[in-house]
Amino acid sequence: MPAHKHTIVEQYDGMVAFGLSREVDEKSLMYYLQKFSDDDLLRVLTPRLSDEEIDRLFTLISELMRNHLSNSEYHGLFLKD
Repeated sequence: MPAHKHTIVEQYDGMVAFGLSREVDEKSLMYYLQKFSDDDLLRVLTPRLSDEEIDRLFTLISELMRNHLSNSEYHGLFLKD
């Protein structure tokens, strides 16, 4: 069984919009991030990013996880160890 799951993007049938409510924002962000992490999209997009864009994206994602996940959550949810 795969360690990573991407079921939100396949199952969510609600509105995808930002700025309407916190609940819709959160669900839309989860949907949007799973769309963004699609293998085919990443294979096309990643080589087109500048070094600065790669660094900014990596830094932002790392900072968000560092600020909002405990060490055990980081290891269990992100690293899957």
